[in-house]
Amino acid sequence: MKQKIIVAGIGTDTGKTVASAILCKALKADYWKPVQAGDLDNTDSHKVKRWTSETIIHPEAYRLTQPMSPHAAATIDDLTIEASNLQIPTTENPLIVELAGGLMVPMREDYLNIDWVASTGLPVILIADYYLGSINHTLLSLAALKSRQIPLIGIIFNGEKNPSTFDVIMQRSVAKCLLEIDREKEITPAIIDSYASRINF
Repeated sequence: MKQKIIVAGIGTDTGKTVASAILCKALKADYWKPVQAGDLDNTDSHKVKRWTSETIIHPEAYRLTQPMSPHAAATIDDLTIEASNLQIPTTENPLIVELAGGLMVPMREDYLNIDWVASTGLPVILIADYYLGSINHTLLSLAALKSRQIPLIGIIFNGEKNPSTFDVIMQRSVAKCLLEIDREKEITPAIIDSYASRINF
């Protein structure tokens, strides 16, 4: 699968970075996070590199100091996020692109993550965590992708398994489950390798 893929979450802290590392390992892909908001000493790029040392990391287009929605963090840093600066890196390898937050998160007040995703023409893998409200958030995210005619590769589920939640999402959508990630106490290269060998494209 030599292609570029966007990794989007149904919300914040859904496990996008762990899933991105697993995808990088499985596909021998490069990694790019266009916007990093906060935690600049331990960014998502740092984590992916730590877990998959062979992965080529492309530098972020924006490194914002505050762990907030990109539009708010950019305002604090006296910046405006411009789509023209979010150019997909050139590479001969597959590429995993991790969004900052969910699909409806604003990069600017007039420009959402999903606007940029639609402009790229790239397919999406959606990361769904198991929590109270995740059925609603997952189905709304899937509906948003469908409404914008954004191609979906499938869903990666993250967290302690919840069969009733899983079944409802699978029954109410035409999405494919690519992988279920357990709630791991610690993420290590060995854990990433293990999941990478199980992913089902």
